[in-house]
Parts: sequence; C-alpha cells; structure tokens
Amino acid sequence: MINVTKTFLPPIEEYQKFLKRAWDNQWLTNRGELVLELEEKLKKTLGVSNIIVTNNGTVPLQIALKVFGNGGEVITTPFSYIATTAAIVWENCKPVFVDIHPEYLTIDETKIEAAITNKTTAILATHVFGNPCNIEAIESIALKYNLKVIYDAAHSFGVNYKNKSIFEYGDISTCSFHATKLFHTGEGGAIFAKERDLHNQLFYSHNFGHNGALEFYGLGINGKISELQAAMGLSVLPYMKEIYSKREEIIEFYNNTLDFTRLQKLKIREGTEWNYSYYPIIFESEEVLLKIQKELNNNQIYPRRYFYPSLNTVEYIKSNKMPISESIASRILCLPLYFELPKSDLINITTLINKILC
Repeated sequence: MINVTKTFLPPIEEYQKFLKRAWDNQWLTNRGELVLELEEKLKKTLGVSNIIVTNNGTVPLQIALKVFGNGGEVITTPFSYIATTAAIVWENCKPVFVDIHPEYLTIDETKIEAAITNKTTAILATHVFGNPCNIEAIESIALKYNLKVIYDAAHSFGVNYKNKSIFEYGDISTCSFHATKLFHTGEGGAIFAKERDLHNQLFYSHNFGHNGALEFYGLGINGKISELQAAMGLSVLPYMKEIYSKREEIIEFYNNTLDFTRLQKLKIREGTEWNYSYYPIIFESEEVLLKIQKELNNNQIYPRRYFYPSLNTVEYIKSNKMPISESIASRILCLPLYFELPKSDLINITTLINKILC
C-alpha cells in the first residue's frame, strides 16, 4: 500500500540515546534539557531570532489569536487545513474569508483591503504547501490599517524567502511538527516572534502564564512539549538535508514524467527556497480527479484531497462564496511523497495517471 505520506523514523538506537538522558534525569516534561537543546539547535538550523516549541501545531495558532484576535474579525484564507479556521472560531473571533490566487494558492492579497472593517483585528494567512504568501503586500496592508499579521506556516519548515527564514516574517508565525511533516517530533509545533516582549508574552502564554513558580504574568494555557517529543526531534534533525534531497528527487521525477498538458502544478513564488513538502496537482475537473483517484485506490495507492473542502463551505463556518478556492479544492490532489518512496512506485503512479489523462 502506498499512502500519501509516511513518517520518517530515525534509527531507533539514536532515539533511545536521547530517551536515556530523559530517564537518567528523571525529567519528562516542564522544559527539561532536551527541549532546551532542541530549541537552540532549531534556532541555528532555521536562522530564527526566537522559538518556542509546543505540544502541537494548533496551540500556537490559538495563542496567537488569544493575543491578537481580541474577539474581532480575522481575515483569513478558505484554502487551508481546518485547524486554521477552527482556531479563529475557538478563540471567539470571526473568520472573514478572502479568496485565493489561482496559481500560488495563497490568499489573494489584492482582495484583502475590501474585507477590512472597523472590527478587523488581524490577518491570518497560510503559506500553502510551504509556498509563501505575498508577504510584502500583506504587511503593507497591515501597517496601513494597524493590523497584526499571523502566518500559519505549518508546512514551511526550512523554507526561506528572500534569503531569510519564512518564520521571520509577520508578527507571529507558527509551524507544525506533526508526524506527517518533514521535520517532526511525533506530535508538536512551534511559535515564532522576532520582537522580544511579544516572544516573552507568548512564552508565558504557553506555560499557564507562569512567571516563576509562584507568580503569574497573565492568562495562559498548557502548550508545553515533553522530553519524549523533543527526543524525537533531536533524532530527526540531523537527517533534514537527506530528507530535502530525496523529496526534491521525487518531485523532479513527477515534474518530468506527468503529462502537464491537462494538469496544473503549484507555482512557487519567486525568491523562495522551497522545502518540497507536498506535491499537489490540479485537474481540469472534479470528475477527472475522482476517476484517477479511484484508479489509484484500486491499485493500493492513496493520494489525498488536500485541502478539501474549501473552508468557507464547512457547516459551522459557512460563509460567502469563494469561487477560486472552491474550484481548486474540488480539483486538487496531493500525490504520494515521502523519504522511502521507491522509483518503481513512482513509475506506477505516473503511468496510471497519464493513462487516464491521455
């Protein structure tokens, strides 16, 4: 069976070496030495000013919205994973959708200003499949209207834009370290803010608001990562160059083998050093997608309709029509892409797709 992804697991002996340190220290949570080591190594690897690793990738969004949302309207994209919009609703804010660019698949920055009202407090935009938003335009709009910018960069580990980490843009950026991501801690995530006072506020917010053992800075939640998760991250991190390289090879094979006369692929924004996180293809119609998906499934190949459906159509957040997002969501399919995917499987996948397209 070929799934859309497969978790990269380092040699178990390497993971066990880190686990032994946690055992020897008898310290499993509350920011032990493995968590601190992971944060320092990630700062150097990514080239970021500050980082707080967290227990998952959704809590950082919730914390960011707690700090910046203020119960107002948050302009966001309908083309993202459900966590992006669910976090807005969960934090008692109102998502205001803006349609997406048909090639980059990120929020259409030219439509943001029209969605701003006196209730707007923030813009929450997603770097889709690790493809950066139009950062300059979004941040210019935010400055003009005195809005905060949160980037959902769940897919963006290792992405650089204009020679610096994607996490260095916006007021707050977040990332997911879920087991399906390139870099992972089994389950986990991170939150980033360049500004030191804001970083401190986010730090307290992810640790129940603690300011030392007996005092409290303010309202907080439990967003801490464990030593066991940090051990996995420390074991995976040395393999990142190999992971990027292997995924790049697979994407080059797809690019050189699939018949793009009837397919559209993701357009990567200029100035981006991409991380090869996903391989989405967009069909001419949902009918063609379903036909190909069925044929692949019949051959034990399981791509994913990602992102589907367009979030403006989800029942508890149903909103205005978003024609481009709805169209793309109905026609997009992410193909299998993972470290151990052999060339024989790639040949099988592309042969099946091309056969139906021709």
